Amino acid sequence: MKRAFWIGVGVAAGIVIAAKASSYVKAHTPQQAREFVFGPDQTNVPMSTLQSLWADFNTYRAQREEELNRLYIDRNAR
Repeated sequence: MKRAFWIGVGVAAGIVIAAKASSYVKAHTPQQAREFVFGPDQTNVPMSTLQSLWADFNTYRAQREEELNRLYIDRNAR
């Protein structure tokens, strides 16, 4: 239970730090530099980053699940 709590605290702190860092960069850099770093669509960067990370996680999870299913199905078929 302690481990889950500290993982949650770490994730929350990471999200807050990323949001603060991106707003600092937005406030202190020229527009061309911001577009180079964040891309042309700069609305809601933290949410789009989280969505991208979630999509990457789900892609990896599905690949790993398929790999394990193949491994165990092949093993049980013998």
